[in-house]
Amino acid sequence: MEVIRKTEVDLRVPPNFDDYVATRESFSWARMADGLAMPGGGCNIAYCAVDRYVGGPTGTKTALRFLGDTGPDGNITARDVSYDELATLARRFTNVLRRLGIGKGDTMFVVSPRIPELYAGVLGALRNGTVVSPLFSAFGPEPIAMRVQLGGGSVLLTTSSLYRRKIAKMREEMPTLRHVLLVDESGAPTDIPGTEDLRALMADASDDAEITETTADDPALLHFTSGTTGTPKGAVHVHGAVTTHYTTGLYALDLHPDDTFWCTADPGWVTGTSYGIIAPLLHGVTSIIDPADFDAERWYRILEQQDVSVWYTAPTAIRMLMKAGGELAHKFPRPQLRFIASVGEPLNPEAVIWGRDVLGLPIHDNWWQTETGGIMIANTPAFDIKPGSMGRPLPGIDAVLVRHNPDHSVTVIDTPGEEGELALRVGWPSMFRAYLNNEERYRKCFVDDLYLSGDLAKRDEDGYFWFVGRADDVIKSAGHLIGPFEVENVLMEHPAVAEAAVIGKPDPIVGEVVKAFVTLRRGYEFDDKLRRELLGHARKKLGAAVAPKEIDYAAHLPHTRSGKIMRRLLKARELGLPEGDISTLESGS
Repeated sequence: MEVIRKTEVDLRVPPNFDDYVATRESFSWARMADGLAMPGGGCNIAYCAVDRYVGGPTGTKTALRFLGDTGPDGNITARDVSYDELATLARRFTNVLRRLGIGKGDTMFVVSPRIPELYAGVLGALRNGTVVSPLFSAFGPEPIAMRVQLGGGSVLLTTSSLYRRKIAKMREEMPTLRHVLLVDESGAPTDIPGTEDLRALMADASDDAEITETTADDPALLHFTSGTTGTPKGAVHVHGAVTTHYTTGLYALDLHPDDTFWCTADPGWVTGTSYGIIAPLLHGVTSIIDPADFDAERWYRILEQQDVSVWYTAPTAIRMLMKAGGELAHKFPRPQLRFIASVGEPLNPEAVIWGRDVLGLPIHDNWWQTETGGIMIANTPAFDIKPGSMGRPLPGIDAVLVRHNPDHSVTVIDTPGEEGELALRVGWPSMFRAYLNNEERYRKCFVDDLYLSGDLAKRDEDGYFWFVGRADDVIKSAGHLIGPFEVENVLMEHPAVAEAAVIGKPDPIVGEVVKAFVTLRRGYEFDDKLRRELLGHARKKLGAAVAPKEIDYAAHLPHTRSGKIMRRLLKARELGLPEGDISTLESGS
């Protein structure tokens, strides 16, 4: 197995985390939290993100750079918002909510593209003690209405066009919704009945607004995550999560004050909130905000023109860049780029190495979930990378593998290389505190002092963790437990394959056989010859017990908007079963 040594990684800036053992041994969550406390006590995410900078040297720095269209000269237009300006907008939004009677403990939903009002609204609501629940603007009417109904939303921030297309028709399905704040994309005033013009309200609001008293245990964020069946789960996070956001920005993303940071995740996904809004502000860096859809050339232009130094993106996007070819990448120099990280699903070893060979930097995978609120396990800049591994637990995180016992207890697995369910010892600040209105489901996530992630993994002798698959994705065939990720990795080693997804297909003899679906790189055509070649390639690499027995071509694979392949949806379609909750399905999948 190829290991990318730390000597091959760009360390032009001394990393924040360079002694694994000593930093973990001396680490204290309480000490990290002390540095983020409000004067006089209390804890509020927005205070840490913007209020504490007002009047200081960071206040004049650019906090958010909103990108616009690409001009005929190839340059992308931009609008900068400083930390002081963002703080003013957040205070005004706080006053807007108070004028409407929205207070501490109420819930505000956000369904919006990446416009300045989204960021001002999130921070202004957090200052007000109002719980914020960001949703994908690409959601359809039913998923939006379901989540607002489940969360008892009192106020909704959205745009005129989204309201007309998706929300107005479902308004009666959201009986708790008292106010809808609209932003018109054209800049014109809005006059839709039953809504308020946010820009007009902001213009009338005072710049002065005291922050609502909140503690580390007060609810702050509500993130919905889809299960295999049933209604979405609403994970409740608290203001104290800010300590994890800061710490992981420091150690996992290696943020320094002079960085220009680009997180490509939509704020409707937990990554887009934790690391697209909160973490970079906590570190006083400049964040790039691009509202446009993926376009390989535009992305390379952004990296070049905006002098991005730290880039956090998704495996799907990386594979799309790989598909676009190295020639395009070489057209755009990226002299400031020093660190690339990836999240959303496991990153294939080929992508890590492609980053090194084509982009000049290996890509650092990491692991976390909506429920954990922040990065838990990561490949960090100062340490060797084992391509395909999600890395090692960060300071303050104790990760173990467990085996389930018949009496519903668990046993911790100590043997390297043995597979088990990944579990975390409770106590990190961003751990979710509830599933909304579902205490029983929440309790099932814990045994003693362990949070059970539902992900299967292995740990090697060096303490690196390796993702195997979701517990409900694992394929059982003739007594073998087969992780789909391993099979997908091997298929993607073939030059014809752009992306692969693997499911278990029921078989009367062996229980399940492995079936794969593949998309192809440009210049390849799927036919019986290529099918046989791929089957042989996988059999040679994996052996007959693990290799796919069937391979089909797919023009597109279904992804969530966070970039994860929806294997259970592929399986449902293959077997003619109900598709379940597909509200997070990427459009076109």
